[in-house]
Amino acid sequence: MHIFINSYILLLVMTMNEDVVFIKNGEEKSKTIKPGKLYRLMIKTQKLEAIIAELDPHAVSKIFQHDGEEIHLVLEGEMEYTVGEKTYKLAEGDFLWHKSMLVHHARNIGTKKVVYITVATPPSFMTSMV
Repeated sequence: MHIFINSYILLLVMTMNEDVVFIKNGEEKSKTIKPGKLYRLMIKTQKLEAIIAELDPHAVSKIFQHDGEEIHLVLEGEMEYTVGEKTYKLAEGDFLWHKSMLVHHARNIGTKKVVYITVATPPSFMTSMV
């Protein structure tokens, strides 16, 4: 899998039976809107899912704990991401990986919206948002 990021465009090229998925800027598979939060599902396969998340200033995600692992890449803004007992301060370009079985959540600590990508395996994030 190759991930290309340019001006907040997420393009996932996946080698799975020679299938390719291309998502243009402004498009998504589905969208979940909660007060102060927007989660855009970009791709979901049997093995992973990729989400572009946006949190308004001072917004906090729900607390998650599930099987698998995930990565987060901040595209814009600043945030805190708590995994287990430790909290990490992330800014544009920062990257965080963790086991999803550890309790985790995100919080926008800035005065502007934070935008970040989460890629998780196995796919379970969006189903827990229902």
